[in-house]
Amino acid sequence: MKQTPREFYQSQLEQHTQNLNQLKKQLAWSSTLRLGVFLAICAGAYVAFGNTKLVIAIIVAGIALFIYMVTRHSKLKNQRDLAKSLIASNETEIKVLQRDFQELPDGAEFKSPKHSFSQDIDLFGRGSFYQYSNRTALQMGSQKLAHLLTENAIDNIPQKQEAIQELSQLPTWRQYFLAVASLVKTEVSSAKVVSWLKDYKPFAPKWIKGVAEGFSVLSAVLIALYFFEFISGYLLFGWFVLGLAISGRYVKKVNALSQHTSKIQSTFEQFYKLILEIEGQEFSSALLSEKKNLVVNTEVKASASLKKFAKHLDNLDQRNNMLVGVLLNGFMLRDIRQAYTIEQWIATYKTEVETWFNTITFFDAYNSLANYTFNHPTYVFPKIENNKSVLKVKGGAHPLLNPETMVRNNFEINEKEFFIVTGANMAGKSTFLRTVSLQIVMANVGLPVCATSAAYNPIKLITSMRTADSLTDDASYFFSELKRLQFIVENIKTDRYFIILDEILKGTNSTDKAIGSRKFVEKLVAGNSTGIIATHDLSLCEVSKELPEVKNYYFDAQIVNEELYFDYTFKPGICQNMNASFLLKKMNIVD
Repeated sequence: MKQTPREFYQSQLEQHTQNLNQLKKQLAWSSTLRLGVFLAICAGAYVAFGNTKLVIAIIVAGIALFIYMVTRHSKLKNQRDLAKSLIASNETEIKVLQRDFQELPDGAEFKSPKHSFSQDIDLFGRGSFYQYSNRTALQMGSQKLAHLLTENAIDNIPQKQEAIQELSQLPTWRQYFLAVASLVKTEVSSAKVVSWLKDYKPFAPKWIKGVAEGFSVLSAVLIALYFFEFISGYLLFGWFVLGLAISGRYVKKVNALSQHTSKIQSTFEQFYKLILEIEGQEFSSALLSEKKNLVVNTEVKASASLKKFAKHLDNLDQRNNMLVGVLLNGFMLRDIRQAYTIEQWIATYKTEVETWFNTITFFDAYNSLANYTFNHPTYVFPKIENNKSVLKVKGGAHPLLNPETMVRNNFEINEKEFFIVTGANMAGKSTFLRTVSLQIVMANVGLPVCATSAAYNPIKLITSMRTADSLTDDASYFFSELKRLQFIVENIKTDRYFIILDEILKGTNSTDKAIGSRKFVEKLVAGNSTGIIATHDLSLCEVSKELPEVKNYYFDAQIVNEELYFDYTFKPGICQNMNASFLLKKMNIVD
C-alpha cells in the first residue's frame, strides 16, 4: 500500500534519527583516537629526544596519520550534519501538513506593489503561498522560485507539469539534494562568483609549474642526502630559504587570491555534490532531461570539474596552517604552484560555471514545486485545452484553507466573459477571487490545483484588489486606484489577460463610484476582456441586461436565530442580503 505523505515523512524521520545516533558514537570514538595519536606523537618524540632524525621521522609520520584522522573526522561530521538536515526537513514537512508553517521564510523581500498580481493575492509575506510551498535551500533557488511564481508565463505548461510530476515521485532524492544544499555556507552570491571568475586576471607565470616540480624533486633529494649525512644541514637550510624567497615574491597576490577563494570554498564543495546527484539520477521528462544534459554532455563531467576545483581551493586554504605553509613553500613552492593550478582551472571552465550554477538553481526551485505536489496527492493538474472555456473547475478551493472545513465550488468562465460577483461582508467574495487568481498562477507554473477536476486555456493574470495610498509618492488612495486601473488598461492592449478586480474606485463617493465602475466594466467587455469583478454595488449588476458577456454571481449570507450564517457557495444571481447593519448592532457599535 502506498504511503501517505505523513507516513513517508515519519518513516524517514525515524530512519535518519537512528543514523544520527550512530554517527554521534563514531564521532566520539574518532575524537578519542585523535587524542591518542597526538599523545603518542608527543611520547615518541620525548623518548627519541636527542636523536634528531628519529624525532623528525616520528613527527612527520605522526602528522600524516593525524591529518588522515582529521580528514576522516571531517567526513563523519559532514554525514552528521546531513543527517541533522534530513531530520529537520522531515520535521518541517510534518508541521506543514498540520498547517504550521508561519516560521518558514516568507519571501517578503519579493513583494512588489507594482507587479501584475503578486501583492493582491498574498503570494509573498506571512501566511503566503510562497511561505507554504518554498523549500529552497539556496538564495539563488529562492529567487528562482519567486521568479517562476511571478513571471506570468503561459508557454510549455504540459512540459512543466510533466517535470514537476516526475520530480514529485522522487521524495528521497529531493530530500537528499535539499540536505546537501542546506550545508552551503555562502559569503558571496553565486552571481558575484560567476562575475569574479569571468573577470579574473591571472598572475602566476606559465613556467612556474615546471620550476615548482623540479624544485620539489631537488628538495626531496637534498632531504634524503641530509638524512644519510651526505650534506650538511646548512646547505639544506639555504635551499629552504631560497624556496621561501621565491614564494615571497608572489605572496601578496597569493594572499589576495586566497582571500577571494576562502569565501567561495564551501560553495564549490557542496555544489559539486549537488551536480553529482543530478548526474546520477535518471529523468524521463523532457524538461528535466534537458537540464541534466547541461551538466553531463561535456567532455569532463561537471561534478568532477567542480570537485577538482573545490580540492584546489582547499589545498590553497591549507596555507593558513603555519607548519604546512612554511615548510611546503620552502621546499615545494606550494602557494604559487597552487595558485597556478587554480588559474588554469578558471581559464578552462569559467564560461561553463554559470550554466552549472543555473542548473543547480533550477533543481533547487523545482524541488519546492515537486514537494508541494507530493504533499497534495489529491490535487489535479489542469488539463490544457484551446477552446472557449478559459477556466473550468469542479471542487475548487484555496490551497491554504483547512481541507477539513473548506467549502469547494464549481465554476466555469469562458473567453470574453466577465463575472460580477456580489455578496455580503465576509461571505467569501475576496477568498474566491484569490482562489481563482492562485489557480491561474499555479496552472501557469505547472502545479496541480486544489480541485477535483480542472480544464484550462492558458492566460496571463492581472489584478487590482489591494491598492494603498503613498505618502512618499504624494499619491492619494483614489489616485493610486486610478493608476492601477490605467496599468491594467495599458497591459491588455498588448496581451491577453484574465482580469480580477475587487471593489474598484473605493476612494470616491458612491454615485461617482457606480458610474465609473460601470463605464470601466463596459470598456473591458468592449475590449473582449475576460475576468471577474467583486462589488457591493448592486447597480453594477444591471450591466448584464445590456451586455450578454456579463454574468452575475453571488455569495449569500443569512441571519438565522439572530446569528449570521455563511455557506460560502458560489451561485448565479445577485445577492439580496447584506449584513453591515446587523453586525453593527450585534457588536453593540450602534443601537
